[in-house]
Amino acid sequence: MLWNKWTKWLVSLLLVGSLLTACGTNEEPEDATNNQTQNSETEDSNEAEEETEEITITISKNEGEETIDEKTVSIEEDAILMDVMEENFDVETEFEGAFVASIDGVGPEEDEDIAWMYSVNGTPPNVGADEYELEPGDEVVFDLQPF
Repeated sequence: MLWNKWTKWLVSLLLVGSLLTACGTNEEPEDATNNQTQNSETEDSNEAEEETEEITITISKNEGEETIDEKTVSIEEDAILMDVMEENFDVETEFEGAFVASIDGVGPEEDEDIAWMYSVNGTPPNVGADEYELEPGDEVVFDLQPF
């Protein structure tokens, strides 16, 4: 008995919903076309803004004791750190681009036990800069330090 009561109530609710939907109008006000065009233009401009984001890159020595350079640069989606470095600094690499030898002419002297180490948002990544995919807002530090 309870099942029949709920079934009738559910069928009635669905029927009323269907009638209300069928009685609705598909006509749009004349200004609706203009609003859709404006909304589309706004979405396009928002997408352009989202495509280009920024990161901060700091070049330093001795675990941050001396700052050599700091730049805020624009990146595109799926940007790789090494590519961004090469676009914004004079970077020399070794071992097929996997190891940074110098940045803007600064690097270890011969027989010096220092190397360029990098971190992103305070954490050293587990991959080389030639594989690291950047995210908007990242703070990258390349530091020339003892290893």
